[in-house]
Amino acid sequence: MAAAGALPRLVRGSGRASALVILLSPLRAALGLPVCRLKSSVSFLTRPDRPNLAYHKLKGRNPGVIFLPGFKSNMNGQKATALEDFCNSLGHAFIRFDYTGCGSSDGRFEECTIGKWRKDVLSILDELTDGPQILVGSSLGGWLMLHAAIARPDKVAALVGVAVAADHLVTTFKRLPIEAQKEIEEKGEWKLPTKHNEEGYYSLTYDFIREAENHCVLNSPIPVTCPIRLIHGMKDGDVPWQISMQVADRVLSKDVDVILRKNGQHRMSEKEDTKLLVNTVDDLIDKLATLA
Repeated sequence: MAAAGALPRLVRGSGRASALVILLSPLRAALGLPVCRLKSSVSFLTRPDRPNLAYHKLKGRNPGVIFLPGFKSNMNGQKATALEDFCNSLGHAFIRFDYTGCGSSDGRFEECTIGKWRKDVLSILDELTDGPQILVGSSLGGWLMLHAAIARPDKVAALVGVAVAADHLVTTFKRLPIEAQKEIEEKGEWKLPTKHNEEGYYSLTYDFIREAENHCVLNSPIPVTCPIRLIHGMKDGDVPWQISMQVADRVLSKDVDVILRKNGQHRMSEKEDTKLLVNTVDDLIDKLATLA
């Protein structure tokens, strides 16, 4: 099979290979092969006291996989859909979703906080899943996955972080000169530089930053003991790869791998990056099956 040579790690005599190669459409597209996309419809998790959350869910066996998007991102990115295809090929459960105020979910982004998004992740875990889950967090989602693992240790079986941005917004703000911090406080707005939109910055309220300070995790040991894999690009212009090293140092887990991509960018969206992510999740699924 031609694709097998392009995906050597995925084809390993496990009985999964044929379905896997057929369904990994983002990888197949990158390789110039025919694409077979999953058809999935948006559902909504209704919550009486909070905005409804949009999500896609595949039913399947455990461990399930949940994708947590990055800041101002949504559930339709390449990493999320590649993982959805992969989990479908194995028959494993999978969920991707939008935070409050993002994508197709209800709510206003301007009223969101790290604490509210943390509650979103816990709502998904509590209401839509049964049994152990692997959380895959991208950028801000990597920060939130740590909080979910702390709050739900019995449900979170493993973590995969991609360019984990733990504490990053707060740390970046506090590194500004005192005069700049005071100016932001007076204006009530901070324009955080970024390479990922036309304006060249994300507009954050001063109140958002102050609230985010309540959710910093790198100032003390992080009580997470499950297997953790941290993937980070060394050419990440938004979130320094050293943050993944800090996370690895702070978590209590002894089963932690940090994987650095020399030419990796923040979004880690090249075909080799996607293959690495899928392989990493695949390895964790096998590992958890062995431990069960």
